[in-house]
Amino acid sequence: MLVHDRRGAGPPLVLIHGIGARRGAWDPVVQQLAADRETIAIDLPGFGESSPLPAETTPSIDAYVDAVERFFADAGLDRPHVAGNSMGGGIALELARRGSVASATALSPIGFWSPLENAYGQVVLKQTHFLSARAGGVLKRGVGSAAGRTLMLSHMFGRPAAVDAEAARQDIAQLAAAPGWSGTLAQLRKYRFTNGAALDGVPVTVGWGTRDRLLVYATQSRRARQALPHARHVALDRCGHLPMSDDPDGVAALLREASATSGPHAG
Repeated sequence: MLVHDRRGAGPPLVLIHGIGARRGAWDPVVQQLAADRETIAIDLPGFGESSPLPAETTPSIDAYVDAVERFFADAGLDRPHVAGNSMGGGIALELARRGSVASATALSPIGFWSPLENAYGQVVLKQTHFLSARAGGVLKRGVGSAAGRTLMLSHMFGRPAAVDAEAARQDIAQLAAAPGWSGTLAQLRKYRFTNGAALDGVPVTVGWGTRDRLLVYATQSRRARQALPHARHVALDRCGHLPMSDDPDGVAALLREASATSGPHAG
């Protein structure tokens, strides 16, 4: 069973974080959503407090989709709504492809990059992990001020000064310690989203921060629109790669709207 936080009441909405993150990435929006959704924020295998995938399992996107489907069964969830960010967005879309969910919302999802953009993203993520592992103490002190957060977190957030300092410290520690990091990052560069028509049976929403500097909004959101012409596409104004922190009210409203479609609830 994946480590998770289950809050609120209503149609179940499973929240899936990105590589190197943890279930706490969704904290800025959970309180609002829990008023009329049962939110289930999970730690993916090898991240947060969840155990890694088995040693013999290649940490591919398909393997993570399998793990989330097993979690649905373990938690008594029959085709819940899902929302994912970054790698979690890719997982959400692949769950929709399998027909395992009632709706899928993907915030700045992976898989719509060009080869050059893919390589750029790998470099940025490797540098971020290196600094977290080798200079974590300096980073944790630096994010204590608004100016420090602006300097150190602007590649991930559109409004870094507004990020909670303690949450940023926990994120740095989690990234440095995550056992799933290296293997998963190596597999991510192989992933491409394909065959968007296979998702037409499931309501899909794609939200993208206009200030996303990791998975660049201008080009990658355009490819997502082309690949998923029947999905709802939303530009998240002034948001970066992690829009949940940049605009909690707007993202919570988007997730509520996207998960308003009828579908089976928890068993």
